[in-house]
Amino acid sequence: MSLLALLLALIVERGLTHLFHLREPRWLDRYFDWAARVPGGSSGELRIAAAVVVLLLPVVPVALLDRTLGAHLLGLPQLAFAVVVLLLSFGPRDLNDEVDDYVAALERGDREEADRRAKELLEADAAGRGSVLCEAVEEAIFVQANNRIFGVIFWFMLLGPAGAWLFRVSDLMRRRAAFESARRGGVTEPGRDAPALVHGLLAWIPARLAAFGYALAGSFEDAIGDWRIAVDRASRGLLDRTEDLLARVGKGSLQPSLAGAAAEGLDAATARGAWRIVARSAWIWVAVIALLVLAGEAA
Repeated sequence: MSLLALLLALIVERGLTHLFHLREPRWLDRYFDWAARVPGGSSGELRIAAAVVVLLLPVVPVALLDRTLGAHLLGLPQLAFAVVVLLLSFGPRDLNDEVDDYVAALERGDREEADRRAKELLEADAAGRGSVLCEAVEEAIFVQANNRIFGVIFWFMLLGPAGAWLFRVSDLMRRRAAFESARRGGVTEPGRDAPALVHGLLAWIPARLAAFGYALAGSFEDAIGDWRIAVDRASRGLLDRTEDLLARVGKGSLQPSLAGAAAEGLDAATARGAWRIVARSAWIWVAVIALLVLAGEAA
């Protein structure tokens, strides 16, 4: 049932781009802002515990509804519910469309529009980055793929619709905390550091599976070499280390294929290449999940 729901969600998603604005539940922003003020000057442990509670509250109704639907009507209502939750959990925006829009702006020579599209991928201002913007966007594509796709799939296969929604809410909570921190000039308020840690914990396993998928989808040797470098240089927070690993392994898997790219089109070729690695990795995941499901049923 989970495999069928995943396949249906991946197929249906491509035809519902006009509804992607529904994947940005702004009402949760007010909820996150209120929750961030509650712990105030509490200790780190209490802030983390509060973040976990805040994360679980929107997930509980999804888990209860999924359990209530159960096996009624041959499981069709539960299947439909799983597909809907997955469609809402992927995102909030479509990564492929964002990459296409960024590349189209580059090819038109519209630097202002390209910077605006890059900002959506980077979750930070892209203006003034110059030559390093290409590399930053490349890294962001590999990182965002885990936040928007692979993490959702992993927790869906593990915990069902509630797992997919759990990961999406954790990412939305992290994004809101990062936005508020940037709005205050990079200063993180008490209560806003915990979301990154909680999301980092949930992202840890799927990120490493995604990184391995990048290696299989591109240059395996280069990717694994960069994986070792990421491990050796790990020294920051949990989520920062995870994102550094995804960026390094993704870049390593892609690098050899860019050797023949013309200098004037390198930015566009890099973004397109990064998305191709992500897309191949996604189908590798689907194939492996299908094999595991079939093997489990056979056993």
